[in-house]
Amino acid sequence: MVIKDYYSLSEAAEVLGKSKETLRRWDRDGKLDAVREPVSNYRVYRKEDINSLIEPLLSEIDNNIDNTEVPLKDYKVLELFAGAGGLAIGLEQSGIKCAALNEIDKWACKTLRENRPKWNVLQGDIKEFSFTKYKNEVEIVTGGFPCQAFSYAGKKLGLEDARGTLFYEFARVVKEVNPLICVGENVKGLLSHDKGKTLQGMISILDEIGYNVVPVQVLKAINYNVPQKRERLILVGIRKDIDVEYEYPTPYNVIYNLSDALKKGELYDKDVPKSEGSKYPEHKIQVLDLVPPKGYWRDLPLDIQKEYMGKSFYLGGGKTGMARRIGWDEPSLTLTCSPAQKQTERCHPDETRPFTVREYARIQTFPDEWKFAGSISQQYKQIGNAVPCNLGKELGYSIIKFLNSVYSKSNKSESSISLAKVV
Repeated sequence: MVIKDYYSLSEAAEVLGKSKETLRRWDRDGKLDAVREPVSNYRVYRKEDINSLIEPLLSEIDNNIDNTEVPLKDYKVLELFAGAGGLAIGLEQSGIKCAALNEIDKWACKTLRENRPKWNVLQGDIKEFSFTKYKNEVEIVTGGFPCQAFSYAGKKLGLEDARGTLFYEFARVVKEVNPLICVGENVKGLLSHDKGKTLQGMISILDEIGYNVVPVQVLKAINYNVPQKRERLILVGIRKDIDVEYEYPTPYNVIYNLSDALKKGELYDKDVPKSEGSKYPEHKIQVLDLVPPKGYWRDLPLDIQKEYMGKSFYLGGGKTGMARRIGWDEPSLTLTCSPAQKQTERCHPDETRPFTVREYARIQTFPDEWKFAGSISQQYKQIGNAVPCNLGKELGYSIIKFLNSVYSKSNKSESSISLAKVV
């Protein structure tokens, strides 16, 4: 068995965007047959079988989609944990006005101010700010709060039990501001964090402060005009006095690849600008020179695999990020805060080097004119932490669609809408 001709269970799941359990079920049902690796007896899948499934899976998505929505009035957002502005740019592109942004990182704040001098950037620890001045003044509060564990006591977790966590601060601000809708975003792992108790606690807290949580979804960025296999968990709360359903943005059929990100085409009207970037040390260059586009550590000779991987070679899992060279005809793997880390390498298809800062920004769908402040490592960190701008724009359209429905429904009734209360 030539192992490079096969995917492990975890690799096949990643490529297809399905869970491992789904693949196991497909194997049992005869939909996708696995074979057994002779030494370990683990399931492995023929690459040709996996590749034959990719197109049908993509074609399941409706190909006549347009999420664009025009706001009926000026909708305003207060954004928390704003970072370098990925979500803020997307919401702006959708037609939502920015009332203020809070961010603790000084370099991210400098980035925001240099690109949008008129934006109200509130720099500092969120715990030090009161946001009561925005009460009943903004329709939307958003925030990519970091995931922190907190104790889950009984069936209902109260707001006070989450004190000291950044989700507590997110919920506190929502309570202070009283928006019609609040939107949190986080990593997919929040679904299973502490066996789901952390997420359930967050839902309980939003319920306590007066918000019904829409069934949580994980959105795949590649379905929203982003050339990257990035997934974000979206947590949407609707104020309880509002009788309008929120709908997530509908996924698009077109999947953009790395070539769409870095070369002139539908996403960008010119090739990616030249810029600075990290460099690999010489020993890593010698190894990655042996890896073809779309290849990774399994494409190396066995002796080099063992030397390069070290103890990781003998551990389970696909480790698909190690010695990984991205291909032109595939979306990038999820970008991290550092492009040259051994576990999450993202090597350029043709040149043996990490993606540059501007290439990183393109993959995250930042506009070319959006400049990042700080050192090269600070710039990578800001870009890697961001919500892809195009995903933010599609979320913005879905929020506008919801708010348009709220105001349209109010206008048809005898009493007009108030941000303080919706009748």
